Amino acid sequence: MKISAGITMLVLMAAPFTAAFAQAPGADTYKSKCQSCHGAEGTPNPGIAKAMGVKPASDPSVKAISEAQMIDDTTNGKNKMPAFKGKLTDAQIKDSVDYFRSLGK
Repeated sequence: MKISAGITMLVLMAAPFTAAFAQAPGADTYKSKCQSCHGAEGTPNPGIAKAMGVKPASDPSVKAISEAQMIDDTTNGKNKMPAFKGKLTDAQIKDSVDYFRSLGK
């Protein structure tokens, strides 16, 4: 009885920490649709940056773009970035934009 009570106590104590390791909403979508150009950490590789004109999430000019504008750009496409309208839901687009913006902090 003491062993099962101890195991139960460990599970209960560990439960709050699992949330800390949960991925942010939008992370999976970002990784599958955006990471190849924008980089895993929001910093594109130099070749992509030069060829496609992609700037890091931390760049002041990128940080100055509003969330609404980024959502619109992602939905409808901009310059060499394709449109994701009809390919992703509105919620997936918003969550991936929010995730990208978090990389620039």
